[in-house]
Amino acid sequence: MALAGDFADVGELVGICDLNQTRMNFYNAELQQTCGHRPVPTYRAADFDRMIREQQPDAVIVTTIDRLHHRYICRAMELGCDAVTEKPLTIDAEKCQQIVDTVKRTGKNLTVTFNYRYSPRATKVKEVLKAGTLGDILSVHFEWLLDTNHGADYFRRWHRDKRNSGGLMVHKATHHFDLVNWFLEDEPARVSAFGDLLVYGRNGPVRGERCTTCPHYANGCRFAMVTHLDPETQSTYDNLYWNAESADGYLRDRCVYRPEIDIYDTMSAIVKYRGGAQLAYSLNAYSATEGYVLALVGTEGRLEARESHGGLNMRSEGDANTFCIITGGKRSNMKVEEIAVPIDHTNHGGGDSRLYRHLFAGDLDDPLNQMAGSRDGAMSCLIGIAANKSIAEGRPVAIADLLAEPVAANA
Repeated sequence: MALAGDFADVGELVGICDLNQTRMNFYNAELQQTCGHRPVPTYRAADFDRMIREQQPDAVIVTTIDRLHHRYICRAMELGCDAVTEKPLTIDAEKCQQIVDTVKRTGKNLTVTFNYRYSPRATKVKEVLKAGTLGDILSVHFEWLLDTNHGADYFRRWHRDKRNSGGLMVHKATHHFDLVNWFLEDEPARVSAFGDLLVYGRNGPVRGERCTTCPHYANGCRFAMVTHLDPETQSTYDNLYWNAESADGYLRDRCVYRPEIDIYDTMSAIVKYRGGAQLAYSLNAYSATEGYVLALVGTEGRLEARESHGGLNMRSEGDANTFCIITGGKRSNMKVEEIAVPIDHTNHGGGDSRLYRHLFAGDLDDPLNQMAGSRDGAMSCLIGIAANKSIAEGRPVAIADLLAEPVAANA
C-alpha cells in the first residue's frame, strides 16, 4: 500500500506472486479502492520466474512464510533483482548460508526491514549511545512480553510449526536481537539458551481443531479467536482467510492447545558479544501485559527504558514516553535524567512510515545506520538459530560454527 500510495511517484508496483489467488484478488481490490491503483498482474508461486521475466522489476519484496524466504531472496538475486525481505532473514543455518553465498555470488543488494530501528524510542536510545553518555556498554537486560492476545496468535497460525518459523526465538526475537546488535555496534559470539512450551499445546485443559468449529468456543475458552467484534477486521479476515481456505487449505484459527504445536512459549538466552558485552534476554507469549523492559549498563552510567503496547499495563501517558539515564560513579554525584520521546500511535510507533521513506524514496540521511543489510539480517537470526541449537543440545553454541563460510559485509 505504501508503494502504491504515498510513494507512487518514486516506484511502481508491477506484480504480485502468491500461493492463493483469492488473496491476490483481495489485494488488487484493496489497491484500487485505497490508492486508486490499477490492478497488477498476479502470478501463482510456480510462475515466479515468469513474473520476473515479464515484469522486469528492479527489486522483489519477500513476505512469504519464514521457511521460504531464502527461496525467493536467492532466486530474485539470481534473476538480476535486488531483494527486500521482512524479518527474519531465514530460519536455519543452511538457509542462511545459501543466502550469504548468493549475495556474494550475484553482487545484488539485500535489505532486511527491521522497522523497530526506526521507532522514535529506539532512535533516541541509539542517539544517547552514540553520544557516549554511558561509556562502553558491558551489560544488557532485555525482557520482551507478549500478551494473551498477541502471543496466543502465534500458536493459531503457521508460526506454531517450528519447521515454518524457527519458533519465536527466531521469528519474533530476531527483532530484539537486531536492536541489541545495533545498539552495541557489535556482533554475537556465543549463545546459551533455554526454552519450553509451558502454557499452549498439550498443556491446555481442552482442545478442538479450530475456533470456528470448536465445541468449547461458546463455553468461555480464554483463547477463543474473536474477529466479529470489529466490522472492518471481520471483512479483512473474511477475504484473506475464511473465503480463501478452499484455495490452499490454510486455517487461520487453529486451536492453541493442539498437541502437534512444537514451538516454545517461554524462552531465555545469554549472548556473549565479540567485544565482551553480555546480553540477558527473555521472551514469553502469555503475559497479562505486552511490551518490553530494557536496561543498558555502561562504564559511565545506566539507561532504563520500558514500553507498553497492550494488556493490563496499557495506559494513557500523555503526549510522550520517557526513559531514564543514570550517570555518576557514586551516590553523592549520581545524576538521573529523564528523556521524553513523543508518542506516535501509527504502526510500530511511527517506525514504519520512516522505514518506507528510507526504503522507497531513499532521500533520508542514515547517520545511525538504521537501514539493515544482509549481514545485519544474518547476525540477528543466527542468535535465534544458535539459541534453538543450544536448547536442543543443552550446550553453548558458537555463532562461527553455524556457517561454513563467513558472512560478508552488508550488501
